[in-house]
Amino acid sequence: MNLKSDQTSNVRHAVHVHYENKADHHVLVRAIRQLLPPAGSSPIIIVCIGTDRSTGDALGPLVGSYLERHRLPDSKVYGTLQKPVHAVNLHDTLQKIRASYKDPFIIGIDACLGKYQNIGKITIAEGPVLPGAGVNKELLPVGDMNITGIVNVSGFMEYSVLQNTRLNIVMNLAHTIGRCLSVALMSRRRSLLSKLLLMD
Repeated sequence: MNLKSDQTSNVRHAVHVHYENKADHHVLVRAIRQLLPPAGSSPIIIVCIGTDRSTGDALGPLVGSYLERHRLPDSKVYGTLQKPVHAVNLHDTLQKIRASYKDPFIIGIDACLGKYQNIGKITIAEGPVLPGAGVNKELLPVGDMNITGIVNVSGFMEYSVLQNTRLNIVMNLAHTIGRCLSVALMSRRRSLLSKLLLMD
């Protein structure tokens, strides 16, 4: 499983919003935009980590499939329900990305275990996601920026907890993350087009 514990309180520039708090979804969009590189600079690579073999760990692939359906501009998605990125192929996927793109800006997306009162919260933060930390696995850190969603409680029998996670929570987290990321990337694209028009 590619989950990490709820360890974002000491991360710089971290923003936390519950998916049900729709009035604050713009906060997530703004946080993503602020962390993205300038339009037209680095290619945006989105690595959605997880597996559809576990309900709780399916957040990443669900987000990846959402983004792939919406065909976002100037970005490439790795990790979908059809082709998940998980512990077995994570290293090879990162090697492929580094070989295929010059100086990519990588966004790591993963599920997260945390405190009961934080279930349903989405975190946008600078720096890599740490897949596997919540289930005591040491996997490569992923990303220049990370987006995580707390799907269930941490602290005991993590694998069992993941299998018994509510699909409704995971689906709502995935939809919110996918939509906010889509809006942020499209806004970035419009910003670039505006600059190009001004140069004419």
